[in-house]
Amino acid sequence: MTEEATVTLDGKELEVKNFSDQQKYLYNQMVDLKNKQGRLNFELDQINASYSVFENAFKESFKEDDEEAPTEKK
Repeated sequence: MTEEATVTLDGKELEVKNFSDQQKYLYNQMVDLKNKQGRLNFELDQINASYSVFENAFKESFKEDDEEAPTEKK
């Protein structure tokens, strides 16, 4: 027994096989966009994490410069 693809729209369950060609096209566009959104969010998480690593390294580089600078004696 194979399960037919269904979509819930406004609380009503619809079978994809009964969609018109235009409805199938629109539905496939929505599915593709949802998948792209997921991929982009995944990539954005990676970018944000990487940015934090570089930002922290940048901040640390100034701490190292401060530690290496000779202190003035009065």
